[in-house]
Amino acid sequence: MKPQLFLLSALFGLGLPTLASAEVIASAPDHFTLKLEAHSDLSPAETWARLVEPSEWWQSDHTYSGDASNLSLDPQAGGLWREDWDGGSVWHGSVLQAQPEQTLVLSAPFGPLQGLAVMSVWTISLAPTESGGTKITFDHVTNGTGASNLDALAPAVDFVKQQAIESLARPSGE
Repeated sequence: MKPQLFLLSALFGLGLPTLASAEVIASAPDHFTLKLEAHSDLSPAETWARLVEPSEWWQSDHTYSGDASNLSLDPQAGGLWREDWDGGSVWHGSVLQAQPEQTLVLSAPFGPLQGLAVMSVWTISLAPTESGGTKITFDHVTNGTGASNLDALAPAVDFVKQQAIESLARPSGE
């Protein structure tokens, strides 16, 4: 399913799962702020290695090509999160900051947000847990104009990020 269609179906409440650690912190027509958390049994090093290979954890349903294996990420400042396939390519975001095993910050107006000419910053933080695993936090802030109607899109973006954080937290192949 194309990202725009999927976001619309999610927006209208078709099969929205819940994740206790997901929250739309704030939303208005000109902005939204999301915070999602998950715990992984993977170490911060293992989680980072998985994070920088989005083809391993991002959902194919939320790609333009329909295949997450077309995704790549260059995890250094100025690096790109992109999607390339025979039929085209998409810039999904640029790396603003990369601190291996700790933080990845992206300028990332994914999907329909690109067409709204908004600014989206997605901060992914990794913190070791006492059990040897990792606490993963997604903080996503998007700002635009009142005409952007971002409050209407916030639940759908939150849903996509919920799927992403849950997939990232799982070991490869699960």
